[in-house]
Amino acid sequence: MIEIDVPPQPTLTTERLILRPLRDSDAAAVADGAGDKRVARYLIQAPTPYPITLARGWVRHRSEWWGLGRGLTLALATHEEPDTLVGTASLRRHARDRRAELGYWLAEPAWGHGYATEATRAIVDYGFRAMNLARVYALVLAGNTASERVLDKLGMQREGVQRQHVKKGKRLCDVTLYGVLRSEWR
Repeated sequence: MIEIDVPPQPTLTTERLILRPLRDSDAAAVADGAGDKRVARYLIQAPTPYPITLARGWVRHRSEWWGLGRGLTLALATHEEPDTLVGTASLRRHARDRRAELGYWLAEPAWGHGYATEATRAIVDYGFRAMNLARVYALVLAGNTASERVLDKLGMQREGVQRQHVKKGKRLCDVTLYGVLRSEWR
């Protein structure tokens, strides 16, 4: 068996946030935050309520991404409370095409502070600098104007609407596709 030396997951620091590797102890905050109906309504695969056992599995699975080359999911925490997860940001990598899908969510108490823009800017920048990505894209469920504003602030381009593209609950939902190329990144 060939062993590959995988570097540790990065920790990114912004003016107000720490983007750190997920920990098993984050599962309860994932279940509470992502399972909140106000948050889950715009997350394609988040159930509400969100059982803690499912959250533990999600944290484990996302932590394994890095070592498998599938991408990166980081916990978001403030400098004041570095052990308290307030959301996550991720890049789901498609290595052959040098692209990654940006995903993120914030628990409701963290809304309205600019954290989503700050965190996504940091992880997208990391993707272009350290992961050699050529493109980062995001899919936004119809009606999620807050996420559309975040992506606009990042300089991502609205590339179109994919009609009835994903199933959320019992209905098919439209998603808007946003993207930014390495050459466009500031």
